[in-house]
Amino acid sequence: MLTLGVDLAAADKRTAMATIEWLSDRAVVRDLVLDVSDACIVKASHDVDKTGLDCPLGWPGPFVALMTAHQSGHVTVAESEGAQWRRRMAYRLTDEVVREKTGIVPLSVAADRIAHTALRCAGLLAMLAADGQDVDRCGSGKIVEVYPAAALNCWGLTHRGYKGRGQQAQHADLVTALCAAAPWLELGAFEALCRRSHDAFDSVVAALSARAAAMGKATRPNEEQRVIARTEGWIALPTCPPSGLIDMAEA
Repeated sequence: MLTLGVDLAAADKRTAMATIEWLSDRAVVRDLVLDVSDACIVKASHDVDKTGLDCPLGWPGPFVALMTAHQSGHVTVAESEGAQWRRRMAYRLTDEVVREKTGIVPLSVAADRIAHTALRCAGLLAMLAADGQDVDRCGSGKIVEVYPAAALNCWGLTHRGYKGRGQQAQHADLVTALCAAAPWLELGAFEALCRRSHDAFDSVVAALSARAAAMGKATRPNEEQRVIARTEGWIALPTCPPSGLIDMAEA
């Protein structure tokens, strides 16, 4: 099995992509690149079994309805529920599920800078679909939405404080911790890049999360949630420890 992990940014710069090959007793990082274009992502995704995209695959349904209504007139909001109403506009169902399960509040695709990345992702999803890939925003097709920080949290690893200037030591420690938790993971020639770039590291975690989803070892929406997740997207959280990603029976 091959899985692809993409740490998507608003532009090619800072976008990272990792390809992992899964063998019977180990997982090998076969490729790890930075500054990746949409065309490169589509091509790489075509050749793997599952692709994990670290980016919201859609917007909150109530937010979309609000924008449509506001375009043609004015909207009315009861003063007593202003803050709660804004939260419903800002966060998707899957964001609330992640918050409930991990305590992590995902960035709001409706009210944060990640919306720039989501705009790129919307075009990328169209390209993937045009390539014949099954783009089901619930994650049951070729593409699945992943969230590296939440995956690290599920595995009991540090998920905050390893990004940005002056965080090289914390980032290096986290790479070491992941390798200890997953001794079967072979970074090989890409270890230095993984330690140097948190974007590269996140793409590796995205590829690991894609593996969990491919094995059925990640959260899935129930039938009621699927109705919403089909348009908003669904974050697949690993439900197994890192050791559960290795299937000793797989050849």
